Amino acid sequence: MDNEKLDYFKDMLLQKRNALTGIVRRTEGYGREKDGNTQDITDMAVESYTKEFMFGKSAADRLMLRNIEGALSRINGRTYGVCESCDDEINPRRLEAVPWAAMCVKCQAALEK
Repeated sequence: MDNEKLDYFKDMLLQKRNALTGIVRRTEGYGREKDGNTQDITDMAVESYTKEFMFGKSAADRLMLRNIEGALSRINGRTYGVCESCDDEINPRRLEAVPWAAMCVKCQAALEK
C-alpha cells in the first residue's frame, strides 16, 4: 500500500481512537457513580440495568480501541492492508468500512464459523 493511502487510513484510525477514548472514559466514570438518593426499588433496578449496559458498551469500545491500536501498529510495521491469516491483500472497500480489519472477508468469515 502506498504512503498516501497509509496516511489516509492512519488519520481515520487516529480520529476514531480519539473519539472512542473520550467515550470510554465518560462511560466508565458514569458506571462508577453511585446515586445515594435512589430509594425506590424500581429506580435502583433501572440504575443497575443502566450501569450494566454502560459497562458492556465500555467493554465493546475498549475492544475496538485494541483493534484500532493493532491497525496502527500494522501501519507502522508496513503490514497494514495484508490479511494476517492468508497474506492476501485486504480489499480497500473493506478497509474503508472497517479500517481496523486485520483479515480479508474470506478469512474473517472462516474464523467466525
